[in-house]
Amino acid sequence: MAIVWIDTHAHLDDRAFAGDLPEVLQRATAAGVQHILTVGTTAASSERAVELAEAYPTLFAVVGIQPNHVAEVQSGDWDSILVLSRRPQVVALGETGLDRHWDFSPFEQQEDFFQRHLEWALSVKLPVVIHCREAFPETVQMLREHFDRHGPIRGVMHSFTGDWDAAEACLHMGLHISFAGMLTYKNAEELRQVAAKVPLERLLVETDSPYLVPVPLRGRVRRNEPARVALTGACLAQLHGINVERMAEITTTNARSLFGIA
Repeated sequence: MAIVWIDTHAHLDDRAFAGDLPEVLQRATAAGVQHILTVGTTAASSERAVELAEAYPTLFAVVGIQPNHVAEVQSGDWDSILVLSRRPQVVALGETGLDRHWDFSPFEQQEDFFQRHLEWALSVKLPVVIHCREAFPETVQMLREHFDRHGPIRGVMHSFTGDWDAAEACLHMGLHISFAGMLTYKNAEELRQVAAKVPLERLLVETDSPYLVPVPLRGRVRRNEPARVALTGACLAQLHGINVERMAEITTTNARSLFGIA
């Protein structure tokens, strides 16, 4: 049986793909990547994500305003996200969340938009794609408050980099956990230890293309692309002591279930 992957997080609207996106998608298909979720970070990039998903049958869109971009929001941008979220090819809301690594957006504004995404996702019955960088205590606290009011949260902690305590808290609240290329990095042993403990039924894989090129390509190529999700998947399989075929089956089944992909 052929190996089938789903890349649950890529930014195909990025200018890094402007010159050869059809070829990128062909390579992904050849590598067994059946579907790719292309993820918006602003109102404009979310609209572009939807356009791409409507143009290419292997793509689905995720729409939202990423925390590092909330300070750029113009009048009407959030309303655009609400409208886009109802388009047929949209399977999730995000990426949203909190970020203390960069200082591009006031933290209170990030929290405001994170809350908006969580509440709207509940209203339109979509999962949320959550970004968290150096802000796990605050992110977990906001998620816990939402969980206490509404119950289990449908969504994913994307490109997870936290410790086991953060992972366990997110799993308790119903979230999936997705790993990207950094799982393969030499200095990521603690992250690999976390990944090995995440239950198989909550695992997802992603590339976060064009970022986070996995080993052994890291340092050899500048741009990541969806075909390389298999490299992270293989690392995850090794950590769980199963073969690559089984890991592909598990993560693909999980992605279909979470995002409603037939």
